[in-house]
Amino acid sequence: MPVQNDKQEATTTLYDAIGGDATVRALTSRFYALMDTLPEAAACRAIHPTNLADSEEKLYEYLTGWLGGPPLYTDKRGHPMLRRRHFVAPIGQAERDGWLLCFTRALEETISSRQLRTIILDPVTRLAHHMVNQQ
Repeated sequence: MPVQNDKQEATTTLYDAIGGDATVRALTSRFYALMDTLPEAAACRAIHPTNLADSEEKLYEYLTGWLGGPPLYTDKRGHPMLRRRHFVAPIGQAERDGWLLCFTRALEETISSRQLRTIILDPVTRLAHHMVNQQ
């Protein structure tokens, strides 16, 4: 996902703009730490495996490519097909809202630029709403 870098007058990726690998790692790590501890995320946490390491690695790989970095997820696992891959989990409003709360807080804690957070959060929010598969 390219963004305009005002300092260089050149286009760069969101991946580079937010700080690359270290920031994506920090974001995903913080996201799962929040999901594991916030009471508001209990419904979301409940549909995940006991050990979150594999889930964290998948999100890291996905976000890395989605933000314009190396296509780690697709190279390893093929097309994301996110909604299809998540049909095994009952995702309703509570699960979606808990996920978005954790993601929003993790973004706020790891990415200092409000503009970059907004660029990232808007499509992620739309995706989260699309993932709902239960009333």
